[in-house]
Amino acid sequence: MKPVRLLSGILTVGGWTMMSRILGFVRDVMIASFLGPGVLMDAFVAAFRLPNMFRRFFAEGAFNAAFVPMFSKRLEADENPLGFASLALSGLGLVLLALTGLAMVFMPALVWATAEGFAGDARFGITIEYGRIVFPYILFISMAALFSGMLNAAGRFSAAAAAPVLLNVMLIAAMGATAFFGGGVANALVWTIPFAGIAQLALVWHAANRAGLRIRPVRPRWTPEMAQLVRIAVPAALAGGVVQINLVVGQLVASNYDKAVSWLYSADRLYQLPLGVVGIAVGIVLLPDLSRRLKAGDDTGARYALSRAGEVALALTVPCAVALVVIPLPLVTVLFERGAFGADDSAATAIAVAIYGLGLPAFVLQKILQPVFFAREDTKSPFRYAVVAMVVNAALAVGLSVVMGWIAAALATTVAAWVMVWQLAIGGRAFGEVARFDLQFRRRLWRIVLASALMGVAVWGAGAVLGPLFAAAGWRWLALLLLITAGILSYGLFGQALGAFRLQEIRGRLRR
Repeated sequence: MKPVRLLSGILTVGGWTMMSRILGFVRDVMIASFLGPGVLMDAFVAAFRLPNMFRRFFAEGAFNAAFVPMFSKRLEADENPLGFASLALSGLGLVLLALTGLAMVFMPALVWATAEGFAGDARFGITIEYGRIVFPYILFISMAALFSGMLNAAGRFSAAAAAPVLLNVMLIAAMGATAFFGGGVANALVWTIPFAGIAQLALVWHAANRAGLRIRPVRPRWTPEMAQLVRIAVPAALAGGVVQINLVVGQLVASNYDKAVSWLYSADRLYQLPLGVVGIAVGIVLLPDLSRRLKAGDDTGARYALSRAGEVALALTVPCAVALVVIPLPLVTVLFERGAFGADDSAATAIAVAIYGLGLPAFVLQKILQPVFFAREDTKSPFRYAVVAMVVNAALAVGLSVVMGWIAAALATTVAAWVMVWQLAIGGRAFGEVARFDLQFRRRLWRIVLASALMGVAVWGAGAVLGPLFAAAGWRWLALLLLITAGILSYGLFGQALGAFRLQEIRGRLRR
């Protein structure tokens, strides 16, 4: 089995993720414009968070953390990986069918538990209705995650990374067509989501078949392999549940403030762009690569892969974090302020964006450090760390809301993320040198931070000069383009001069 090409894999996943996130921005701008912060948008956000919450709990969290390392090692050793995947597919499908049925029956309780502030107003009933329509999405997207995990383990990243593009394309098309013909945009939005899940599943199933990874549902059986999968998955599921509890706590706090759920959602979508393009892409590629290297006894290669992944991720993420902190209002104004999304909404959302920006490197570092544990089939340690982060998040979100209001939810998320990174870094020391960043990473880290800080100064100055263009509605997009260009050029100049990165090294790694 040929080794995973780490940098090219990251760029492949990151490229498709970038396309998905750009289309996601278009989708979210349309949602904000057509629905606007208020009853319908709050209801949609809360309803769509339910399948996404359980998706991260089952598919992206527990299942991938357990399934991908086990499948990767069986693929490396040629130990009947497809038979193992077929059993996993059937077991996952059975659990998801039961979960979907229960959610349909107990949807009012789910909505109350995740958005208690909606009780007693129009948002509560609408969210229940929307929730029952969108919840089956979890069945299709979680099955798609299994096929995506197989493809990633085999070093084939394109189809799995491209699948989320379908969701955004279909949602954009549905909203655009409905608005053109004068229908209800919100209803079109929620009804499209389960069909988008079917389309995503079809795409990765076809790609897996073409790659020779042909699996079919079989009769679910309790085997030693499935027992091992469950033993590893349960702590990861609990860890994923803790992360989702953090999100729910934030939503619970925000649901008590008018429009706050919509503001946090819009801010979340903005910082999720670099997180998805860089952090999630690195994690997706790094986990199967580490698993296979450890199976082959290649500790040196595993440390090199971890260090270069961290180096690439932070070189791309830290400047993005600085930009989110320095120029949040221009970003939010240009991207969201139109239709029902007004200037006051932009100002409120920008505050959350800046706070999330402070946590962006931590969110990315989690995606890099967690595979160190998952590749060794250790999901218990990340669960313990996640519980501590959950306690910190809940205490800050609820406690500070008395004095800070809804913005306490964003601050709590950022602080909890850094607490989680600190625990992962300390806990990883038990694995020895293989789980530590090498000397080249440490030498370049401070250079990346300094280059990003200098870029922040340059962008702040450019923003002041371009202020009149931002004030003129017809010139905002040009002003933002010039501002982003100034940031890219200044970071490239400072980074190359300080040695934060070397362009010739990047070209060399792409050729290998």
